[in-house]
Amino acid sequence: MILSIKIKFSVFLAALLLLTVTILSILVLDGIKKDQQVQYEAYLSQQARTTNLYINQLSLSEPFVMPETFLISGGNKLAKQLSKVSGQITVLYDTSGKKIGESTAESRASNVEKALSFALQNKIAYQVEQDSLYYLAPLTKGGEQVGVIQLNYSLEGYLNFYNYIQTLFISIGAGVFIVSFILGYIYFNTFANGILKLKKMVDRIRTGQYNIEIPRRRDELGKLGEGIYDMSRQILKTIKDMQAEQQKLTLAVTKLSNLEKQQKEFIGNITHEFKTPLTSVKAYLDLLEMYPDDPELMDTAKEKIKQETERLYEMVDKVLQLSALEKYDFEYTMEKIDVRQMILQVCSRLKGKMDKFGIQLETELKEVFIEADRENMVIILVNLLDNAIKYNKSQGSIRIKSYVVSPNVFVEISDTGIGMPAEAEFKAFEPFYTVDINRSRQNGGVGLGLSIIKKLMKKQGGTVALVETGPEGSTFRLCFPSYEKDK
Repeated sequence: MILSIKIKFSVFLAALLLLTVTILSILVLDGIKKDQQVQYEAYLSQQARTTNLYINQLSLSEPFVMPETFLISGGNKLAKQLSKVSGQITVLYDTSGKKIGESTAESRASNVEKALSFALQNKIAYQVEQDSLYYLAPLTKGGEQVGVIQLNYSLEGYLNFYNYIQTLFISIGAGVFIVSFILGYIYFNTFANGILKLKKMVDRIRTGQYNIEIPRRRDELGKLGEGIYDMSRQILKTIKDMQAEQQKLTLAVTKLSNLEKQQKEFIGNITHEFKTPLTSVKAYLDLLEMYPDDPELMDTAKEKIKQETERLYEMVDKVLQLSALEKYDFEYTMEKIDVRQMILQVCSRLKGKMDKFGIQLETELKEVFIEADRENMVIILVNLLDNAIKYNKSQGSIRIKSYVVSPNVFVEISDTGIGMPAEAEFKAFEPFYTVDINRSRQNGGVGLGLSIIKKLMKKQGGTVALVETGPEGSTFRLCFPSYEKDK
């Protein structure tokens, strides 16, 4: 069974106050009792000396009478005289312990034999019975004991005062106890509440609730609360970091899984794509071995072998480009690039190919600047323009446009080619995807150009999108962050 700290504090406080009041009362009352004892002992000792002196003076008036005889002969009379002198009931005893005089016959009888035996040995002794004290002192004459005097002293006044003080202590002590307990309970209750709040904070942390409030106290409990709060913040941060790392790990595993899948698909696709032109080349070579003198077959074989060789060369080039994309970030050289000049340079490279197919080039280029890797930009533009040439119609056209919509720079490349069906728009950037396989093989396409462009654009911090396609042609849009001078 677990007791609440408030109950423990209350019990401890009540016990402490009760113990304090009790000990204080006992010590004070005991001091009063001892003080009273000292007072009446001193008083009775003085009275005993006075009566002894009085007896000695009376005995001087009869010098030829022995003191013992003097006491016995006038015992009752002398006891009454001594009672007047001391103000107390007086009883006289001889040296044998026999009562020889008494100031009043109405004095309460009492058994004082034990105290009398001490007094007969020339010692002072007294005994207390209820509210009376019987004080017995030796009577001496010339250094010799001649009898014993007994003074009956009333302690009623002392007892009444003691009882009054005792009652006063009980009533005042009870009041002080109650008031002190209430004030102490209120004071200690603040500490108990502080400790209970800390317990609630720990319980919340134990159940995984780390959003707790800082206790507002300017003492050690406040410092402890701040420590628990900081600990909860640190635990929460650690958990969040662990969750973030777990998410990263999960994402990395997912990416590795996807990469493995893509790698298998890539190897399968590239093996198939490499096998197709090689199979065609091998078939024509076999035919030439079989019919070496057939001039028509020779011309056809030359043309087909040339096409398949070019196709195989392009596939190798694209694969090398894909491999180049795996280089580290620090290998990229980001610089300010004039987009207009870059496009014109790439167009001049491909001018011969455009002329070969009778394709017209139209440009609408603004003087805009971006920050990008120059080598990657060449690959992006070459691939896009090469696709626009390959999949264009005979005597078609290509239109290139660049413009700025702050904070981005856009480049649009449109062609009048075969276009793509609507359902193929989302697959266009996948590796080895081609809309028309026969047309692709005829033109040397392997379906890697757009995949390469998408990856390179991502490296540049930009995007590529197919914004329009159909029987009248396609339009691709490149988007780059514009160059910032203060960057």
